Amino acid sequence: MENKKEKKPGFFAKLKQGLEKTRGGLLGFIFGGGDERVNAEFYEELEDALIIADVGYDTTEQILDKLKARIKEEKISERTAAKEVLVDIMTEFMTTDIPFLDDEKDNVILIVGVNGVGKTTSIGKLAAMYKAEGKKPMLAAADTFRAAAAEQLTVWADRAEVPIVKHGEGADPAAVVFDAIVSYKARKNDLLICDTAGRLHNKKNLMNELAKMRRVIDRELPDAHVEVLLVLDATTGQNAIAQAKAFGESCGLTGIILTKLDGTAKGGVCIAVKNELGLPVRFVGVGEGIDDLQPFDARAFAEAML
Repeated sequence: MENKKEKKPGFFAKLKQGLEKTRGGLLGFIFGGGDERVNAEFYEELEDALIIADVGYDTTEQILDKLKARIKEEKISERTAAKEVLVDIMTEFMTTDIPFLDDEKDNVILIVGVNGVGKTTSIGKLAAMYKAEGKKPMLAAADTFRAAAAEQLTVWADRAEVPIVKHGEGADPAAVVFDAIVSYKARKNDLLICDTAGRLHNKKNLMNELAKMRRVIDRELPDAHVEVLLVLDATTGQNAIAQAKAFGESCGLTGIILTKLDGTAKGGVCIAVKNELGLPVRFVGVGEGIDDLQPFDARAFAEAML
């Protein structure tokens, strides 16, 4: 328990640093520019700042409506107090009460996403995180389409010191998943993390492959708890929402991993993803280190963003 307590402030500091570009724009000016009045200008500035941070138009309007109602109800006249209310509202927008993994069952995480978003590194970091927590993860290198994908994942498996099952380039991804499940059962692992091909999200054959993998999992581990996480690059902002919509229609997504938050001014996409798609952000990446992918904390994120 002590380690966890020590880790949290460190991660909050990384999160705060990672969101520096988001916070350093108009948002920073609104709450640190000297003017403490809550007036029409305040709301206009805040609307611009949230849209620039890629919260999205619809979500921004909903946030502002809630903020105005709370400010009126609580008779708030200063921006410092308004900021605390805004943290509450943003936290509410990003929070989910849907549990993630099930400790009573086998757990399978399918990782999907286009190439270049940080899919392979996210899988390696997830494996390292869960191993540190006492779980027994195994990796399945089911991205058999991209050359060197299995080798790159093997490097991360070695770093995290977890087993990996892989076939040659061009192999049937569902066959990789099948062999991984056989090995998973034999080794008595409790978490299987599967990489998948990162071709463009509108390719029908990719979606067919994912459906085939799901059928193998459902047949071989019928009682398993399955999560399908989409890895999105935060630097792409609203384009990430378009990607999520396309994948969501085909893959039965259950959540999002948001990477590269440390390099973007578009951190507001976290709020948009949850509000527009109903998909919770499960993990965020704020650096290159093996421990720089962490479970998403809505309140810590809202506080760091503001």
